[in-house]
Amino acid sequence: MAAHPPHPLDSEQAWLENAQAFIHKSLCPAGEEPSVQLTPLVIDCVKTVWLSQEVNHGFTLPLSYSFVSVQDLKTHQLLPCCSHLSWSSSAYQTWVQEAEPSGTPLPRERLLFLGTLTDLSENLEQEGRNGNLYVKDNTGVLACELIDLDLSWMGRLFLFPSWSYLPPARCNSSGEGHLELWDSPVPVFPMTTSLDCATPLHVLYPKAASYVLRQRRKLKDVPPNLAGTLVRLSALAKSQKETYFVLTLGGSPLSGSQAASHVSIIVQGMVTGVLNEPAGLFELDRQLELCLAYQQFPGIRQVIRPGVSLELQDVHLLQSLGGGTTRPVLAPCFRGAVLLRAFSRLKPEIQPSHQTQGASLYKQLLWERQLALPLYLWTVKALMELAHKLCPHVLRHRQFLQHSSPGNPSLALQLLAPNLDVLAPPCSPSWNPQKVILGEPHHCPLQKYTRLQTPCSFPALATVVKEGERRAWDAFDPQALLPLPEASHLTSCQLNQHLSWSWLRLLPSAFQPPQVLLGVLVASSHKGFLQLRDQSGSLPCLLLDKDSRPFSDPQFIGVVVRVERFQLIIERNVKSSYPSWKELSITSYIQKQKARVYVQFFLADALILPVPRFSSPLSTSLTSPRTKPTLPEDLHIAQSRLFFLSHKEALMKRNVPLSPAGSSEMPKLPLSFLVSGSWLGGTQRKEGTAWRPSEPKGDNSKDQKVLLLFVGSSVRWFEFLHPGQVYRLVAPGPATPLLFEEDDPSCMSQRPLELAGCTSCLTVQDDWILELESSQDIPDVPSVNKAETSLSDLFSSNCSDSLVSFSAEILSRTLCEPLSASLQMKPGNAQVARECVKLTVALEIADCQFPPHLDIYINGPHLPPPLGLLPGARVYFSQLEKKISRSHNIYCCFRSSTYVQVLSFPPEATISVSLPHIYLAELLRSDQTPFQATASCHIVCVFSLQLRWVCSHCTSLCVQGRCTLQGSTCPSKTSVSQASLRLLVEDGTAEAVVTCRNHHVATALGLRPSEWTSLLEFVRGPGRIALQFLGTGAHLEPSAKMNDSLALFLRTLCSSISVLRPIVLSFELEKKPSNIIPVDPPRLQRFQCGELPFLTHVNPKLRLSCLSIQETEHTSFREASAFSH
Repeated sequence: MAAHPPHPLDSEQAWLENAQAFIHKSLCPAGEEPSVQLTPLVIDCVKTVWLSQEVNHGFTLPLSYSFVSVQDLKTHQLLPCCSHLSWSSSAYQTWVQEAEPSGTPLPRERLLFLGTLTDLSENLEQEGRNGNLYVKDNTGVLACELIDLDLSWMGRLFLFPSWSYLPPARCNSSGEGHLELWDSPVPVFPMTTSLDCATPLHVLYPKAASYVLRQRRKLKDVPPNLAGTLVRLSALAKSQKETYFVLTLGGSPLSGSQAASHVSIIVQGMVTGVLNEPAGLFELDRQLELCLAYQQFPGIRQVIRPGVSLELQDVHLLQSLGGGTTRPVLAPCFRGAVLLRAFSRLKPEIQPSHQTQGASLYKQLLWERQLALPLYLWTVKALMELAHKLCPHVLRHRQFLQHSSPGNPSLALQLLAPNLDVLAPPCSPSWNPQKVILGEPHHCPLQKYTRLQTPCSFPALATVVKEGERRAWDAFDPQALLPLPEASHLTSCQLNQHLSWSWLRLLPSAFQPPQVLLGVLVASSHKGFLQLRDQSGSLPCLLLDKDSRPFSDPQFIGVVVRVERFQLIIERNVKSSYPSWKELSITSYIQKQKARVYVQFFLADALILPVPRFSSPLSTSLTSPRTKPTLPEDLHIAQSRLFFLSHKEALMKRNVPLSPAGSSEMPKLPLSFLVSGSWLGGTQRKEGTAWRPSEPKGDNSKDQKVLLLFVGSSVRWFEFLHPGQVYRLVAPGPATPLLFEEDDPSCMSQRPLELAGCTSCLTVQDDWILELESSQDIPDVPSVNKAETSLSDLFSSNCSDSLVSFSAEILSRTLCEPLSASLQMKPGNAQVARECVKLTVALEIADCQFPPHLDIYINGPHLPPPLGLLPGARVYFSQLEKKISRSHNIYCCFRSSTYVQVLSFPPEATISVSLPHIYLAELLRSDQTPFQATASCHIVCVFSLQLRWVCSHCTSLCVQGRCTLQGSTCPSKTSVSQASLRLLVEDGTAEAVVTCRNHHVATALGLRPSEWTSLLEFVRGPGRIALQFLGTGAHLEPSAKMNDSLALFLRTLCSSISVLRPIVLSFELEKKPSNIIPVDPPRLQRFQCGELPFLTHVNPKLRLSCLSIQETEHTSFREASAFSH
């Protein structure tokens, strides 16, 4: 860059003419005749400096250099540069080589710069000095820095032989550049020094001055001059619009007085990094952090960059601050001074925009809330985390980090307010710099701190997802999910099916520091669920309004959500091939693992903040690419129609092809859903910002029922649509006749039966917008009560294919084989096992002490299940299909019309509820019957006992440990034992046949683990032993050949008091309750007591499955075991 672009010069005369023109324009006082002496003095000054270098190639003038003015630098010099008139090219190259290892050196420009040193800026009067130094000429004023300043230089014209210029950062268009004056300036006019010392100067030294100040009311004619040794220089301070600094003078050689009592701490070092320039944070010597925020004037920060050497006087060294700060921090207060000792040779690095904005906000937070250093450092870090999440796509950094004004707080301050209001509420009055500087002993804000426990963090959402997955897989332990002894009896298929789905819940307290989730709420047009989204990615979310109401207001799309209380859910899906329980510790049997991560929280626990209107136009990139979050306020041309929603169907893949007409590609089945309802009035057109009255319709008595199809991008409205609400469907653009009345043939062909009660079917377009309306403001709104199927209808045999609705708590969730077939054929004759999700729920019935249990199956197109279907959650299921199994059990299945609404999340704390203790006769009642319970009873007799070994792969019988599968070779060499025992118990009120399986058989037989293992090993040889006991205490009927000694042992054991004993039985009903098969009435039975016969009514035997067996307090397990030997 040059003020006058360089061009070949034929002679020195041309260079001199250009110099004279520059001097007259830029250096001669305005309005005065050009000084005859000024031009020769400037030329002589330049010539003297030029000839001082060792190599000048015989030129007496620097013909390659051009003169530059202040205005030229500001206007044309857009890149950092340096100019060294007295340096040769080789000297500059050596300087560059020394600087290169640390960064990029400043490029050299051949420019001549002259100006007058002053402490007045261009627009300040004499009383408005601010402590800065400037260079001025006729074209302007430019701030500058000097290493050493001689006060006699002020107001004089100088040539600056070595200097560098740093233009303002590109992101700071309102700022100005500044000069760094490396060497002492060369005066254009000779400096005059007065040697007249005839008149002595009367001065006071510190000790005398102190006495005079104490006696100032009595003394007169006090000398106005002070002298002493400078021992301390404070930073610039401002009070009541006055800028000042304080210097401290120590004793003089004459008086021998001591310096001030405060001990100065001086630190010298080199800046090695810029951590956050607006916040005043730098790195010193790669070991320390430097914080300059506690000084009021940040002027010196503009020259601080890597390579700058500083001297810190009266600086505080603080360690163990906490709050995420690990290194010691140097921080000068108002009393301390920061002195520049050497400029940097390096070109300033281009800082990210978030590191160049927010200086006024940082200063505002520091002063208004009087933040201690640990809290200030955490605040800066938190603001950077927030900026990384939201900028620049939601807001530009400048807008996000802007200064807050009363009634208009910045978004950044609002997001931090919940923490800062607790840790550092706004303070009044603010700090007094004068007291800090002059006070003895010294007290300042930097001395008042304690180690900060990090309040929270604002992680990127992609980091949350990644951390959730990591923790979920770290916690995945097959041996913990399938503890012994249960796992030892499971086949390979059963084992892997139990491991195929599990879940983990993480609360904020699980993270250190606690995490706060923050992002923009968007609706996915690809998945149909809500998401929190930031710059790093997205996190699916499930929201609940207060009173378990669903989240239904689309106006929340695009708002910033901050939530501290949440549940981070990780659903784990595992495909494994464990042959048996013995290999559960070997991870190589896990073939595939996949996690689904989402968050669920209540709207009342979230801070909802609208994005300011001056947001970046790029903010739409944080929403779905084809999604408009809400109706723009400036959209004045639109038409709409109100409708009342009576039912919403499932979001699933339907046969609604979206491929363009004539496309050769196989049409894909897109996600879609249907809602049914009724129009409320006719079409309305927008007039300004209000809607006109409904247009009159020809036949107002015509049925207004309608079916709306949401497909493609419009599935983003799925989470907002709920029965019983009134919505406005808005179509932007010019009015189109009959827009909301034309039937869609593709929609009509989908559901002919369901359309029987509807007059039309309409496909919602991608650019249509949904708005929630208040039903209280609209007349004639239908009322829809939440449909609940009665208990009698639910468990009756009538209408087995009817649709049922109910609320229930999910007790368990597992993966199982599909109900229709375990294998389904795909092209290429590939047999692929499909999954099916089984939910076991407890129905919520009013005034029901023991809610009945029911199984719900989610098959095929409904997978993966909706978010939130977790054990412990309360859910409303609408229009499930009721079915009856071959064993007369009632169960339900999802279908296309099913609507699911989560009512509450699983409780954060696991609550263990003990089973009710009942009499067996209570199970004979038709109502109020617990599905699971405990009872104190007595084992009367054993009906049957079966022990066997089966192949863990194909479940065929294993003899001598080998699979007996006929016709093929089984790849498995692993066998597992299985056992079943049927026994009769009674408690004096009723009898029950109890089926015990696997490890519960050992408990029922009263065997120790070692005895049970030995018994199973005896059975391994024949592979299977089945015993049938006919009558109570009758003979033994074996179903297979076996050793007589083993038969004798089992017969003796099953009829001994070690088995026939009182127990506490935990059980569940063998079949879930239903009214399909009526309960058998009591029957008459004859009993013989001695010679007297008795005839009495006997209730039918109950059928139970054993959950656990415990010994009663009066049973001596040790004696029973001894008898068994």
